[in-house]
Amino acid sequence: MNILFIHQNFPGQFKHLAPALATKGHKVVSLTLRVKEPAKWKGVELIPYTIKRQPSTGLHPWLVDFESKLLRAESCYSAAMKLKKRGFSPDVIVAHPGWGESMFLRDLWPEARIGLFCELYYDSINGEAGFDPEFPQHAPDEEPIRLRLKNLSNFMHLEVGNLGISPTEFQANTYPASVRDRISVIHDGIDTEVFCPNSDASIKLETGEVLTREDEVITFVNRNFEPYRGYHVFMRALPRLLKERPDARILMVGGDGVSYGARPAKGQTWKQIFIDEVRGRIPTKDWQRVHFLGRIPYETYLSMMQISRAHVYLTYPFVLSWSLIEAMAIGAPIVASDTPPVTEVISHGDTGRLFPFFDQDRMVDEICTVLSDSDMRDALATSSRKVAISRYDLKDVCLPKQLEWIDRLAEMQPGKFS
Repeated sequence: MNILFIHQNFPGQFKHLAPALATKGHKVVSLTLRVKEPAKWKGVELIPYTIKRQPSTGLHPWLVDFESKLLRAESCYSAAMKLKKRGFSPDVIVAHPGWGESMFLRDLWPEARIGLFCELYYDSINGEAGFDPEFPQHAPDEEPIRLRLKNLSNFMHLEVGNLGISPTEFQANTYPASVRDRISVIHDGIDTEVFCPNSDASIKLETGEVLTREDEVITFVNRNFEPYRGYHVFMRALPRLLKERPDARILMVGGDGVSYGARPAKGQTWKQIFIDEVRGRIPTKDWQRVHFLGRIPYETYLSMMQISRAHVYLTYPFVLSWSLIEAMAIGAPIVASDTPPVTEVISHGDTGRLFPFFDQDRMVDEICTVLSDSDMRDALATSSRKVAISRYDLKDVCLPKQLEWIDRLAEMQPGKFS
């Protein structure tokens, strides 16, 4: 088959599926902003597209988000037209509609089967909007309207897609009931042979110190340090946590930018805002046990997780991070917020320890409980790795299901999602 992937930051969630399809002999092409020149990656032909025009000025604020998606859709459509003129006609299109890029591809290739990566349908009641009272919406009375318009691209894609795929039940269930039965829940997959325990793991800090599994290491990982992933809650817990655990080393991985939600005031970062808030309550000798590692190489990240005695994960009711399943596969004892979709994978007392998202004292209690009980840590590690292997293993579980999903998609008649 000819298979076209659409993702502005390809491969994204398709980093295993696209190469696997190429390996099976399909012609696999991707339209993406990721590259500036045509290239090959693991058998996939990468075709760049560029944004054709700048956003408008003075646009109604409710339309700004949709216009950004429309600009991507226009630009991707233009690149797709050139691809069609070269003679390429996809049997299957697999798209992440979150950025709007694939909005008009049904018009260009009406016979193609379109599969959608259904990451999230925005909900003003049960989702992340309004979840954190510390960061209220700018205009809460207008928030349902803003989110309805934010879903406009989602809705337009549902009108032209054939099948959907979503990594968790929580994420799939955010979509309208009318299309839910067309969405398969299949996780992106974790390579549990790579993400596995290693008793010999170690990590060298910038200070020259080497930490191993003999050290009391607490880990916290965000793509970027920000409220959506509970950075503020974790930071506010540090004064007590460092006092309670005088030998603990806190290893924090993440960037200074924003992946989700609003940016802080101009010139500030969420990272520094909450460092400034708590630093005065932490003695220097204790602060020296807190290590912001930034964004680190893959191998370093893996080793860090393999020496973790307690991995702390928080999230709003939102998209689940790969890092949580990776930590489970490694056997790092999990202490996590009692929020969906976390509760879909973590069962309190079995695969981890849960606490209410905003209860930083309860979080510290749970971390201390895990750190003080080696038998508990071993039991949590064994149980969580077992779940990671049985439900989220890339090679034996997720990738075969993804390939089966592609086969079902290819057998469908082109047409609307529902």
